[in-house]
Amino acid sequence: MPAAQMPLETSWGAPLVWGDSRKSAKRRAKLGELEIRTGLAALVVGTYAKFARRFLSSAEIYFLPDQTVTYYILTDNPRTLEPPVKLGPGRKLTVIHIAELPGWSRLAYRRMSLLADAIRDLIGSEVEYVFCADVDQEFVAPVGTEILGDLVATLHPELYGMPRKAFPYQVEESSAAHVEEEEGDYYYTSELYGGAVSEVYRLVRACSLLILQDQANGVVARGLEESYLNRYLIDHRPTCVLSPEYSWWDSDMATNVPVPRLVSLGRQTRGSG
Repeated sequence: MPAAQMPLETSWGAPLVWGDSRKSAKRRAKLGELEIRTGLAALVVGTYAKFARRFLSSAEIYFLPDQTVTYYILTDNPRTLEPPVKLGPGRKLTVIHIAELPGWSRLAYRRMSLLADAIRDLIGSEVEYVFCADVDQEFVAPVGTEILGDLVATLHPELYGMPRKAFPYQVEESSAAHVEEEEGDYYYTSELYGGAVSEVYRLVRACSLLILQDQANGVVARGLEESYLNRYLIDHRPTCVLSPEYSWWDSDMATNVPVPRLVSLGRQTRGSG
């Protein structure tokens, strides 16, 4: 990818992170010296259970190596993770049992509410940062402390570099996720987002309330959870934006990146919304 297509900063001054940039190397050197506790949360329900071990095993290799990490797996079937994935020093796994969630669309509507509850009741007292990730992904290259920030969002790989009119924002005014024509900087993926636990709690709590509002009115956002995430991030711009290296999948529309780091195994099978 040409350097012109790899800006290192957003228009509002937030870092735009490419893993091998000098800025990222400096951030890793600086933050790597600190004792930071980070959580990685994922929902594992129904058929998504088949992805859990691959997700965790790859995270053990590439996600914040040599850092203190707790994996929070929200699942309707704790047996999914038996036998346990072998974890390294400073890493642990916490299983949070949730009620059965049949169907992917139901999951898309309840995930942020479940994450909000988990952060409020447990995660917020155990770690400083938390990242929420789809479990049908695999870490394939290092994802280090360059990703840490107060509010972190990841650019959608199929829409990076596209004109604003191509972004699949929610245009229906009846939806709480509605975006006006003049609004929006980027289109973010819901595959990976995170930040300081207090900021992530505000995000998932606010989005879950918007989702409930639309449900009560019989409104279905075109991008489901992703529509509400983008609405929130327009109103609360991220303090750190991750390049599509941190959310990539095999697609004719996906932008080329120097190093894919987190790859979706299931995104192309359920569409880009």
